[in-house]
Amino acid sequence: MANLQGLNAFVTGGGSGIGLACAISFVQQGANVLIMGRNEDKLRLAADTLNQHKIGDAIIEFFAGDVSKENDVEAAAKQASQMSPRTKLDIAVANAGIGGLSPIMATEADDWNRVMQTNLSGTFYTFKHAGIAMARSGGGAMCAISSIAGVRTHRYMGSYCVSKAGIDMLVRNTADELGQNNIRVNSVCPGLVDTEIASGLMTTEEVHTDYLDCMPIARTGVVEDISNAVSFLCSPQSSWITGVSLSVDGGHHLRRGPNVEPFSRMLFGDAITEGKV
Repeated sequence: MANLQGLNAFVTGGGSGIGLACAISFVQQGANVLIMGRNEDKLRLAADTLNQHKIGDAIIEFFAGDVSKENDVEAAAKQASQMSPRTKLDIAVANAGIGGLSPIMATEADDWNRVMQTNLSGTFYTFKHAGIAMARSGGGAMCAISSIAGVRTHRYMGSYCVSKAGIDMLVRNTADELGQNNIRVNSVCPGLVDTEIASGLMTTEEVHTDYLDCMPIARTGVVEDISNAVSFLCSPQSSWITGVSLSVDGGHHLRRGPNVEPFSRMLFGDAITEGKV
């Protein structure tokens, strides 16, 4: 493990799942961590968990806010940079996100905008305000959580796929711009990971089996698979890596997107799923 002793880290969506796993990895290496999320009760429980894992005098803080609101992200990034007397933000992880499943022809504009605002705009706000803090204090590392859905098409999940593909292009552009400020920017693209957001995919045997059939290393991921990659990309060990979108998916990206058609048929019916209007 890298030594992150005394560094300040900011993780959105840090109350559970991949975000919490990333925060745990950071505090286990001595970093101070601020987690952001919408549910204050969940954040308090997550902070208790982090305090159980931290080493030394690592500082644990949380900020209740919504990444789809720029003012919330700006305030959280500022708080994260002031956790210790160094007044510097070293690491930022844009993890917060929501799912979305509907055929293109049945997708409501409000649902499309909700996914884009949380997943893509939320990542943009994180990069913008964490980037400002890092540029003012000598640099840092940022990592976004993208998805296999940004790499391979997932029929009936158009809004989610586009939001994640947008994140990966945002990573490349931000890395290209901010390298001059000694800021590195990367993303991790998870496959199917055992989290709350993926529970429906996990418990529907037909869909779960199809996911596994698409993986050369055919197992469901765990949050530590992702947090280990994020931790590496945010550490000094990857000091010459930027603008990379790293697939952590058992090789799923080598094949095709999964078949989630059963969900579309259940939710929207046979006709719209088959493109009949």
